[in-house]
Amino acid sequence: MTSTIEHRRGRLMADLDRARQRSLALTSVVDDVDLVRQHSPLMSPLVWDLAHIGNQEELWLLRRIAGRPGMLPDGIDDLYDAFRHPRRDRPSLPLLDPSDSRGYLHEVRGRVGDLLATLDLEAPDPLTRDGFVFAMIAQHEQQHVETMLATHQLRSGPPVLSTPPAPSSGGVRSAGEVFVPGGTFEMGTDLDPWALDNERPAHRVFVPGFHLDTTPVTNSAYSEFVAAGGYTDPRWWAPAGWDHVQEAELTAPAFWVREGDQWLVRRFGEMLPLAGDEPVQHVCWYEADAYARWRGRRLPTEAEWEKAARHDPVTGRSLRYPWGDDEPTAAHANLSGRHLGPAAVGAYPEGVSPHGVHQLIGDVWEWTSSDFAGYPGFRVFPYREYSEVFFGDRYKVLRGGSWAVDPVASRGTFRNWDLPIRRQIFAGLRTARDVERV
Repeated sequence: MTSTIEHRRGRLMADLDRARQRSLALTSVVDDVDLVRQHSPLMSPLVWDLAHIGNQEELWLLRRIAGRPGMLPDGIDDLYDAFRHPRRDRPSLPLLDPSDSRGYLHEVRGRVGDLLATLDLEAPDPLTRDGFVFAMIAQHEQQHVETMLATHQLRSGPPVLSTPPAPSSGGVRSAGEVFVPGGTFEMGTDLDPWALDNERPAHRVFVPGFHLDTTPVTNSAYSEFVAAGGYTDPRWWAPAGWDHVQEAELTAPAFWVREGDQWLVRRFGEMLPLAGDEPVQHVCWYEADAYARWRGRRLPTEAEWEKAARHDPVTGRSLRYPWGDDEPTAAHANLSGRHLGPAAVGAYPEGVSPHGVHQLIGDVWEWTSSDFAGYPGFRVFPYREYSEVFFGDRYKVLRGGSWAVDPVASRGTFRNWDLPIRRQIFAGLRTARDVERV
């Protein structure tokens, strides 16, 4: 048992360090003027994210768990409370400057390392048992890494991030579909010690049989919708979606630019030819829903998505990942920002699910038709503001993780959610259809 606990302790420190390396990398490639500038009212200045990461780590690990006094003057918690100040207002706050923010992060992490090295991870406190609260903080920082990448995508100025090429297609037909038979499966988890509250509890769900796209919808397929006048035809749009299309003057996915007879895409300050075999990204829920309607299909429900991703029809088990229970590797999925964009569909044959579905983890978040809600028996843990305050019909569920997500937050039960108008996130879609009745 001691060796297992020590292994877990080392894994937690590695996860925390990996998140920190990414945070510092994204904030060291720009100067201090860029760090404090707001690149879009949709996003915080990068310096806010940097100190917020440290503040959450200090609040939960040093104050809540270790019982230590605050490291900075009173009022710092208010400045970095994500619920108290909308993103558009954060530049006007008296934030820590870049140097002080980095120093704060460094000091907090040093003390956290000492705490993790000595804390009893077998104690009955559910926050510390199995190191849950440390994993929660690692996941929180990685979520902000993805947020900072979205800020970089919205940033103007010379490129500062390189975009190494992603793997090419494995020969999978992007237009194909698979049949997922009807039946009951176990959704959610009670077994993963680092799963967050909205992933719990595990529960049995019956899902009627359905057909699902083998791969995410590609740029090439989506461009057909654009060329067919999809953005000018109200037939395909939910009423609120059509209102949004007109108000926001949408004509194509975010960052697509028409040049002559071809589409280009702006990615982190570079103009690149639009890769037809890559999953489309930067589409909002309304766009995803309209595309699916145009194709005579629909978005999958959250339960359908998870069944296609986790259910093994041979054993009846729900797997941790589409490929099994083993941790993701570079052969399974496009994660961790290694390519700064999606890979071609079919590029990860080792990550295919038992039902034959590709790229369910990584590449792009996938919009579902489901509203965000707690599972039957849901219990808040450890705070309402992580999940419960977002429950309701205002937010739609996304599943699967994007190319920007780290493995610590990319398991098959992980749930994301956002407003249906959001396009700066790295989101795409795949479509489903019902079984035809004879």
